[in-house]
Amino acid sequence: MPKFFVLKSRINNGRAVIEGEDALHISRVLRLGKGQSVTLCDGLGWDYDAVIETVSKNEITASIVKTYKCDAEPSVRAVLYQALPKHGKMEYVIQKTTELGVAKIVPVYSKRCVAKPSANQLTRWQKIAREAAKQSGRGIIPEVGDVISFDEAIGQMSRAGLPIMFYEEEQTVRLKDVIEGKRPPDVCFLIGPEGGFDPLEAQLARDSGIPTVTLGKRILRTETAAAAVLAIIMYSLNDL
Repeated sequence: MPKFFVLKSRINNGRAVIEGEDALHISRVLRLGKGQSVTLCDGLGWDYDAVIETVSKNEITASIVKTYKCDAEPSVRAVLYQALPKHGKMEYVIQKTTELGVAKIVPVYSKRCVAKPSANQLTRWQKIAREAAKQSGRGIIPEVGDVISFDEAIGQMSRAGLPIMFYEEEQTVRLKDVIEGKRPPDVCFLIGPEGGFDPLEAQLARDSGIPTVTLGKRILRTETAAAAVLAIIMYSLNDL
C-alpha cells in the first residue's frame, strides 16, 4: 500500500488532507481514486490507514480507518555526524542511512574536507531524506542538520549516551569493544571525509571522552562506512 507523509496538523477529526507533490503523485502517477486505500504517516511515528474520499491535482482528502504506531522505527536513536564528502556522495549517505534507521544526520566540516554545501544542497538533502523515509516505510523523516564545525560536533557528541568516532589510524579498539553489552538510548557516530581525520582531531575526541574506533584492516570509502557502521549498530542492538 502506498505510504505518504502528512503534517500532523492536516490530520483532524478522522480525516487527512494530502497536498503538494504527494497529491499530484497520487492522482497523476499512481492514478488512485475515491475508495482506494493509502497509508499516511505524521512524521512523529504514527501511521494511518486511510481511504481516499476526494481527489484533485493539488489536494486529496482521505478518511482515517485505523491508527497505529509505526513498527519500522528502531528503539535506539542513532545520529550520524558525517564529515563532508566530495560532491554527490552525501546524497548516497543520506539515502542509505535513512533506509537503515538513522534518526538525524549532521554534516560536519573537518580539517580535511574539501567542499562546503550551498543552501540549495541542504534543501535537496532534506528532500532525499524524506523520499528515502517514504520508500523504506519509516515513521519519521530524519532531520538533516545545518553544517557544523568539528569542534561543535565533538561538543554535541560528548553529551550522547554512546559517542563513537571512526578513525583510520586506530589500531586496537573495535566497534564490538565499545558497543557490546550496552543498550544506550542514543548512539552518535562520526565518519571522516575522503582524506580522513587529522591526528589532532582524533586526540580532541579522546580528550572529550569519545573513543576512536577502527573498522578493520580494509579502508572503506566514506559513503560505505556510514551505512556499514549503522547496519552493525542496529544489528548489535537488535534493531535490524
